[in-house]
Amino acid sequence: MKIAIAQTRPLKGDIPANIERHRYFIERAIANEAAIIFFPELSLSGYEPTLAASLAITPFDPRLHIFQETCEEQNIIIGVGAPIANGTSPSIGMILFQPLRQPAVYFKQYLHEDELPFFIPGQDHPGIIDHQPPIALAICYELSVPAHAQQAYQNGAGIYIASVAKSAAGVEEASERLSYIARQYGMTVLMANCLGRCDDMDCSGNSAVWDAQGTLQKQLGDTAEGLLIFDSRSGEISKEIL
Repeated sequence: MKIAIAQTRPLKGDIPANIERHRYFIERAIANEAAIIFFPELSLSGYEPTLAASLAITPFDPRLHIFQETCEEQNIIIGVGAPIANGTSPSIGMILFQPLRQPAVYFKQYLHEDELPFFIPGQDHPGIIDHQPPIALAICYELSVPAHAQQAYQNGAGIYIASVAKSAAGVEEASERLSYIARQYGMTVLMANCLGRCDDMDCSGNSAVWDAQGTLQKQLGDTAEGLLIFDSRSGEISKEIL
């Protein structure tokens, strides 16, 4: 089964435009025979904490119906990042669209201290996708929390996918940590990062895949949008610049 991770350049706060761009990435993933595609953290809105309350959506927002329709028609799992309405403050979530299921949300459970004024953590979804091997989800800061990767391993995950919004310095640190997670737990690890201005930083891409020994296998650059496609059966990885 092929898993695609997308490296996108979100437009600040423009959910409709970002949905259209997501659709193009999904079309390219399908053309590459991917059965799963994941996008970076808050990919539909851009990583904009100060705007999150005004941009917060639900998994059943009518604008997102196209993703459910696509997953039903093409038998593909789609994970998109968004601020999710969750009571008094939004949460950071990965909305999961899966064939023959209602949309679900994996909520970011561990927040960086800088996010606490704008978001609340969520705990409703276990973050494991039924796949062979099982896939564990992580959102940005969570990869820095040892308990998160340990729980993924205890839940039987063989693949660990981190959706992030990282600067150049942040990506370097995250890459070291993700290589360690892969090596420590014997999991294949994928990271989907974005490009462009996000909040008060410039995100630097470099989305990547590490094998179960922690060795970097393939990486996108720091300027162009694109896809990395990992074949979980053969271990082969391809990339497409978009």
